Amino acid sequence: MSFSTSSSSYNNKGDQDVMTILESSAEIIAKYILSNLSSLGPRLATVPNRRPLFVGLQGPQGVGKTTLTRKLLSALSSSPNSLNVAILSLDDIYLPHEGLVRVAQSNPQNGLLQGRGQPGTHDVELGESLFKQFVKNNEDVEIPVFDKSQFNGEGDRLSQGVKVKTPVDVVLFEGWSMGFYPLEQEQLRKRYLDVTSSKLDIVPGEPDVAEIVKRHKVDDLLVVNEFLKGYVEKLYPYFDIFVKIGPPKERPFGAIYGWRLEQEHYMKSTNGGVGMSDEAVRHFVDRYIPGYVFFADGVEKGYNTGEDEAVYQVDKCPPWKGRLLRITVNENREVTSWDTPAS
Repeated sequence: MSFSTSSSSYNNKGDQDVMTILESSAEIIAKYILSNLSSLGPRLATVPNRRPLFVGLQGPQGVGKTTLTRKLLSALSSSPNSLNVAILSLDDIYLPHEGLVRVAQSNPQNGLLQGRGQPGTHDVELGESLFKQFVKNNEDVEIPVFDKSQFNGEGDRLSQGVKVKTPVDVVLFEGWSMGFYPLEQEQLRKRYLDVTSSKLDIVPGEPDVAEIVKRHKVDDLLVVNEFLKGYVEKLYPYFDIFVKIGPPKERPFGAIYGWRLEQEHYMKSTNGGVGMSDEAVRHFVDRYIPGYVFFADGVEKGYNTGEDEAVYQVDKCPPWKGRLLRITVNENREVTSWDTPAS
């Protein structure tokens, strides 16, 4: 199956009739996965102990990663594809509650680590162990389950997970910070100073990013920066291809806040009103903004050494360099553009 590497875009948001003919993100991603799978030769599950295709997927809070992965599972596992697909999330490998408490207590002044979500609150070794089991592809793999309702919403890992039968053809691993890369310490300090001293006008509908970042010391970000290195070393080498889903470029952070509020409103409409207030949701998202500001461009650029951005060392580039699918969506989560950059 072929997959064009040319880009597709549509920018007139007022014409919904034209927008509806665009392929959904699930359709685009499914075709991209199938094209890469076919390039490896025979269907993987038909070859004993053959390594599956590992797919990384990054998208911000509220963009619909859970719904998207369900659609991908349906598209890839149904006829005529009939593939065995394993779906994993960063949420699956959160540290157990005692581990989350330990991280928070070890960093008492670091607001980024007072609760789950940030790099440093996941069991990266567990994730690596799961990946290794999928590489062997000859024994069932138990995926952990994290219950976010435990401990008054702080969450805890359940004692029993969900078993995935092998062999599998595709392993898809998604998360809001998947593919994020750390910076050199001095580069992070410089970027922090640039952001917090910015005097740029705030775009209507966008948060004051400088003020949000100022709530955290640069040393707090350096701790998260250090934690990110474990993800780069233990998880990223497995990814054969990568998918990045981005918010609208003209209003990226505003869209994320809107999506997360929409999700909370929907949940509350179905459970009798139990959930966070709008203000609590905004504070929740605030804690993630520094990650997007400082580490998100690593999905495309890899490890920023602080050198000329046009010249990156090969060993600092992401393993998926040349095998990245970029999708941009509008505030209605409709695809407005996609491309597969050659480098």
